[in-house]
Amino acid sequence: MDCVFCKIAAGELDSEIFYIDQEIVVLKDANPHAPTHLLILPVKHYADLAEAAEKSPQLLTTLLAKCADLGQKIGGSRGFRVVINTGPDGGQTVNHLHFHLLAGRELQWPPG
Repeated sequence: MDCVFCKIAAGELDSEIFYIDQEIVVLKDANPHAPTHLLILPVKHYADLAEAAEKSPQLLTTLLAKCADLGQKIGGSRGFRVVINTGPDGGQTVNHLHFHLLAGRELQWPPG
């Protein structure tokens, strides 16, 4: 499979890994849109949120819990944002499920 996130999770490509375990990889976004911009993704490949929800809904709880934990540590009382882009119209550019965690400044709404 020619998936950049699968290659990062497997250690085949270098990336700035923030956290890793058997299920989750957290890395710094190469093109950050906030002072803190992390990507939280499953080690196992799922193309998008819909596929993961169908095949492994419990994994979504694990991923979201990691987002909340990191968001509270990084964003503190000021807060944070979690974004999941799905499909081309949703802004997904890498077809491997990943959550964006943004913090460190006031984030505007609407986002795009």
